Amino acid sequence: MNHRPIVAILGGGQLGRMFLENALRYDVEVHVLDPDPNAPCARLAHRFVQGRFDDAATVIAFARDAEVVGIEIEHVSVEALEALEAMGRTVIPSPAALRTIKDKGLQKLFYDAHGIPTAPYALVNDRADLAHACRTLPVFLKARTGGYDGKGVMALRSADDVQRVFDGPYLVEQATDIALELAVTVVRGRDGTVAVYDPVEMVFDPVLNLVDHLQAPARVEARITTEARALATRVAAALGTPGLLAVEMFLTRDGRLLVNEVAPRAHNSGHHTIEACPSSQFDQLLRVYLGLPLGDTRLRGMAAMINLVGVDGSGEPELRGAGAIMGIPDAHIHLYGKHETRTGRKMGHVTVLAPDQQALDNGIAIIKRNGRVVPRAQKATPQP
Repeated sequence: MNHRPIVAILGGGQLGRMFLENALRYDVEVHVLDPDPNAPCARLAHRFVQGRFDDAATVIAFARDAEVVGIEIEHVSVEALEALEAMGRTVIPSPAALRTIKDKGLQKLFYDAHGIPTAPYALVNDRADLAHACRTLPVFLKARTGGYDGKGVMALRSADDVQRVFDGPYLVEQATDIALELAVTVVRGRDGTVAVYDPVEMVFDPVLNLVDHLQAPARVEARITTEARALATRVAAALGTPGLLAVEMFLTRDGRLLVNEVAPRAHNSGHHTIEACPSSQFDQLLRVYLGLPLGDTRLRGMAAMINLVGVDGSGEPELRGAGAIMGIPDAHIHLYGKHETRTGRKMGHVTVLAPDQQALDNGIAIIKRNGRVVPRAQKATPQP
């Protein structure tokens, strides 16, 4: 190329910020589009444009001069990506794959069509049809589009719960007897090469419905690791798009693996790879964008990633407990540069590397006990 390649990213949140932190090591320009002028990427991008990534005209105008167009969030204009692809731009993930993935109902139909195991489900258009689909409780109700970070997901355990649901259309999923929730990240190069990370074990916050922390590698027998890697690779091959694919799975108590859902982008379940692997998920994504060889996915050791989630209301964020966290050997704080903390909002994460399970558990416990992101105006109570 006669100039530095331009990568245009739709979405300027924390995933984009971590992508940029890695991309700044390379000879590449990263342009970012986001509606929030104070988005985490705003001050790091080579070019930042404030605008809606779900508006086709805005996206086309923003990305038409880029060689590669990528996403940081699924809720973007697929029509714009199709137009950019027709103009000769490289779009990752492919618009066809994204159209399937961004609708959880279409995802489920895709799994059925390709023989990929998943939990039993029903697709329901509106509240009036829910009663029939919810005759056997408990079930999990998911918004077909627009959900993220625990939003658009609701457990229905009683008839009263059914009366409090959000607007449809819905994916209604039968509750499964789950032993563990796992995730596998698959990388597919533009030339068809594949690299796979080992499965991680995810522990969810039961109230917020988002990941509290994860452990890598997952504490499962070797057979499950092999099967999880193979299943995730099958899903990626069926979708056929280059890029990253985070495949979330249920491991049932009788030893079966069921695909829950996928994300065609960098994902919370892969944040540990920044410190724990020679090539992180963000480094892999840039390699795919630029057509470079894929990186090494091996774990350097045991690792945990703990989300730092806002508590105690809204305001300018302040991290409490940083001293205790930084006293943990091989602990790494990542703050996302968000200008406002809110209860339940992801504000950062901490990755810990450890030589054994006891050291890892100790690190997780210290972070969960001390690490809190609160509004700065809320002062600590003086100790007597």
